[in-house]
Amino acid sequence: MASIFSDVKMGPTIEVFALTRRYNEDTCPEKVNLGVGAYRTDEGKPWVLPMVTQVERQMALDPTLNHEYLPVAGLPAFRAAACRLMLGSDNPAILENRVEGIQVQGGTGGIRLAIEFLKRNMDSKVAYVSNPTWGNHKTIASSAGLEVRQYRYWHPKELKVDFNGLVEDLKAAPEGAVIILHAVAHNPTGIDLTMSQWKEVADIMQKRKLFPLMDCAYQGFASGDLDADAEAVRYFVQRGFELFICQSFSKNFGLYNERIGNLCIVTKTPEVIPQIRSQMEIICRTIWSNPSHHGARIVATILDNPASYQEWKQQVMTMATRIKEMRKMMCSKLRQKKTPGSWNHILEQIGMFSFTGLSADQVRIMVEKYHIYMLSNGRISMAGLTTKNVDYVVDAIHDAIEATQGQQ
Repeated sequence: MASIFSDVKMGPTIEVFALTRRYNEDTCPEKVNLGVGAYRTDEGKPWVLPMVTQVERQMALDPTLNHEYLPVAGLPAFRAAACRLMLGSDNPAILENRVEGIQVQGGTGGIRLAIEFLKRNMDSKVAYVSNPTWGNHKTIASSAGLEVRQYRYWHPKELKVDFNGLVEDLKAAPEGAVIILHAVAHNPTGIDLTMSQWKEVADIMQKRKLFPLMDCAYQGFASGDLDADAEAVRYFVQRGFELFICQSFSKNFGLYNERIGNLCIVTKTPEVIPQIRSQMEIICRTIWSNPSHHGARIVATILDNPASYQEWKQQVMTMATRIKEMRKMMCSKLRQKKTPGSWNHILEQIGMFSFTGLSADQVRIMVEKYHIYMLSNGRISMAGLTTKNVDYVVDAIHDAIEATQGQQ
């Protein structure tokens, strides 16, 4: 007897998770996973931040904690601490009560909640994403019913931001369009706008009445400096924008599977905050009903304790520093080997990812010949590089480029 589901079509694979599955099944002793966006130590192992472990132990022994439902908007202490981290505790918007936080299911949940709210309550119809962008941006916006358009971002020949194209596309965007911006450590390219470029973008968006939806998944994790990584967001707030900022704590707290995020809302007046919160609570209720406690409590406890906060900042710096060192090492070794091409972009990029500039054919050689797993667009996770495998990866890149030079 045939199943009623027989006509269901097979969906496309999610590339990064398919790569991880292939990596896990691979028996090659030299295999390398440069696909997954998760921090690894120089031994290639996941790292649970010591500060996180310490708080978890405290929580396990705390008889006052229970597993009751949180408010629909999330743990109040977490929401407040997350907004302070993003904007700075002395930010006028916070002091004037023009800021609200809604606990969400990671960065993905934050984007979805923001888009859904804007569609339902602000009649938003169009969302712009960078080309290229994090793969989930397009699908989240389209799933919510918005038309998805792109603004140019990466110049594949010059291996840098196509700022002229970006400006041209934003100037052509319709009034009220939602512009999804990467606040720091652009994914997948790793190339960020300069502050002078951010100011020009802000000028255009203010003039064109475009709505900024900023995705901030790497605060502190990118440069090691929490304030520096929030500079673009804080500039937009200073300029008087009303905006949403999606915060993820997967990277800077290493809480990947806890799905802890915050949607930080900044308005011009405090009077509108209750209405916004009430509408967002309705959306949360219909999607995930109630947020999780564990990761939110960890983040809130660390951010609200001065000593714990300082220790955590040092641990974030440890992760950022290792990634920056791997950038330097990889670039140096490619140059020493005289690998064709300019590799300055590796050092100019920031954060976890690097858009290497490798073609799909070159990536295929990396995967099939060398068992080095990376996305087909040439993006690699710098955290997957170690002092033990970087020579192997550089040799593979050199070979892949040499083997395909005639095809370029």
